[in-house]
Amino acid sequence: MHEHPAASASWRIALPHTAAAVPVARALVRTALTELEHGADRDTAELLTAELVANAVEHTTGGSPIELVVELLPTGCQVEVHDPDPAPPGDLTRPSGGTPDPWQEHGRGLLLIRTLSASCGHRPTGSGKAVWFRLPVVPRQRTRPA
Repeated sequence: MHEHPAASASWRIALPHTAAAVPVARALVRTALTELEHGADRDTAELLTAELVANAVEHTTGGSPIELVVELLPTGCQVEVHDPDPAPPGDLTRPSGGTPDPWQEHGRGLLLIRTLSASCGHRPTGSGKAVWFRLPVVPRQRTRPA
């Protein structure tokens, strides 16, 4: 049975608390959006998911897995990463004191998420926190005749 592109769907997957989680999460998000012919921007979704997962792996401790939750809705997609650390992520919802140095490797991830997502945030969960972002459905481009 082929799902209608406007149908809602969701995935929840546990990922290892290691850097190996990043490519797995990227692949899952890309596959989900492609399979359902979803209208959210795949490259942006993949990039931001990788940033969330990398942040969770880098900034939280412990061997407990992190969880990736992908929800596809007719209006857009929401990606959440659950980790075991209840402390909120640094500069996700409020701009930091200064602009981050674009050449610095650290500190750009949350700026990217703030800039490229329609909305983002975090909330406490029973076992830590969830950090999330939303992307809207992008209207399909009409191809212009050459």
